[in-house]
Amino acid sequence: MKLQHKIALITGAGSGIGKTTAIRFAKEGAIVIVNDRDTEKGQSVVQEIKELGGTATFLCADVTSAESVLYMIEQAIAAYGHIDILFNNAGISGIGLLHEIEPDAWQAVMDVNIKGVYLTSKYVLPYMMAKRSGSIINMSSCIAEIGLANRASYAASKGAILALTKSMQVDYAPYNIRVNALLPGTILTPFVEQYLRTSYDDPEQAMATLKTRQLSGDLGTPEDVASAALFLASDESKFMMGSPLYIDGGVVFGKNA
Repeated sequence: MKLQHKIALITGAGSGIGKTTAIRFAKEGAIVIVNDRDTEKGQSVVQEIKELGGTATFLCADVTSAESVLYMIEQAIAAYGHIDILFNNAGISGIGLLHEIEPDAWQAVMDVNIKGVYLTSKYVLPYMMAKRSGSIINMSSCIAEIGLANRASYAASKGAILALTKSMQVDYAPYNIRVNALLPGTILTPFVEQYLRTSYDDPEQAMATLKTRQLSGDLGTPEDVASAALFLASDESKFMMGSPLYIDGGVVFGKNA
């Protein structure tokens, strides 16, 4: 029970990595605040956690809205008094060459992926500072370290999150708050499965091509990322500060012959 009695807020926890991490944190003893814009999905995750014997509550909020995020944090504090762990997981993908991306599409990626981290952290941090403890986990991506075709907006947002993580750590280390980043490779989530089905004439061939990027020869799973998030949330990583943690199957530092 690595997170016994810890209060953990996970944004974008209605599906994929967020959902898997919420369930994993609950199994490790955390009281999990499940956030998502989709009430039905979020409440379903809470119900699943409760059926497994865990403790969770759902708070609907749009991470791109300051008013929505502030209200969510106020609700969380009213219910639990503090937040020990913040996992800024909510995010969307962006596809296209830079000159082809419309301004609205670019801004949507920036709003969710960067502004969402900024707003949620902004309103959680004062409570962590008052308690003089906390762990913040920001979802970046291995794309922050490499070039990848047709991902200009997504890469820009994830690179910004990695830089933000390092700056946050410098500012909040005096309050005993740790800030680290996860850098996954391609993870087989429902979003990726849908993307392959709708974007390629031959989804199986597209999947095979994706697998060749990793030295592992396969895609990662949400459980792989949840395990890494658990490590950063727990005291086992107490000496990690401002660090990128790669869960990429060897994309960044390896190359097949």
